[in-house]
Amino acid sequence: MTKKTTTYKQAGVDIDAGIKTVDMIRAHVESTASKNVLAGIGSFGGLFDLTDILKNYREPVLVQSIDGVGTKLMVAAMAGDHTSIGEDIVNHCCNDVLCQGARPLTFLDYVAMSRLEPEQVEQIVCGMAKACREADLSILGGETAELPGMYRENQCDVAGIVTGVVEKSELVTGQKIFEGDVLVGLASDGLHTNGYTLARKVLFEYAGLKLDDMPESLNETVGEAMLKPHKNYAPLVLEFLKKEEVRGMAHITGGGLIGNLSRIMPTNLQVCPCIKRECWPVPTIFNLIRQLGNVPPDDMERTFNMGIGFILVMPPSTAKTAVDFFTSNGQPAYEIGIINSI
Repeated sequence: MTKKTTTYKQAGVDIDAGIKTVDMIRAHVESTASKNVLAGIGSFGGLFDLTDILKNYREPVLVQSIDGVGTKLMVAAMAGDHTSIGEDIVNHCCNDVLCQGARPLTFLDYVAMSRLEPEQVEQIVCGMAKACREADLSILGGETAELPGMYRENQCDVAGIVTGVVEKSELVTGQKIFEGDVLVGLASDGLHTNGYTLARKVLFEYAGLKLDDMPESLNETVGEAMLKPHKNYAPLVLEFLKKEEVRGMAHITGGGLIGNLSRIMPTNLQVCPCIKRECWPVPTIFNLIRQLGNVPPDDMERTFNMGIGFILVMPPSTAKTAVDFFTSNGQPAYEIGIINSI
């Protein structure tokens, strides 16, 4: 009796789909390559020439960050378009290394799903490449994993790693923050990549809204509001750092304003009572979630950025200069508080 054969594809992994995926994303990845990239897509390891770094930095420090985009992926799946997800992961990671004053250099990605869909991966990588070109960093490589049994059908996960560089003497750590320093907040474009579990619960489950619905107060569809890409603050902030002193920076992600500012604050200082919440406009999407879900104010502020995506802490003498600089360059900015002692 002849035994039945079982192939890898029958088990759930399609190697041919993997090869097709690489072919489809090759041009997107190559579009981000700078002269420092020495190995193309398909190499076992990405190669980045550090000659220019060694020429231009006396004591270069590498700063790395890894993150994901959470359940925003589920909203993208509902919309059938994952392009903004690629932008999200690059921009989120760039903002994280920016908090130490680092300029992003390279990006690595990880995409995993139950069944490999080359077109879906191309959408994600297309978004990554767009964000990388805008931020002047290179995609050095990545991993696309087909994991049947690990994920439900049509589910995927996306993670990214950014490596940046900063001169050791120019590291921004928050340790030089003093009482009386001013918080300058840079406006967000909405939810960015945090709080989607709560947002989905309220908007889809409680309120019964669909992606194409346009609540009167929102002036855009629910899908458009929820899939706006995470903003990348690095290009403008790095330009500002060349001009003025900044003593601390915080990327406002999960944990909200207080939770993320506390991560950079010296132990003798506090941020909670000093934030003036009336100093910036809160995007409508947050008010909609709060109202439809009857979400307590404290929970809103711990979950969402509430309209401020990045904060710079600086001496009072330069706060107005900062607001003017960012606003004149198309990035709304506000003085949102003062640091107090405990």
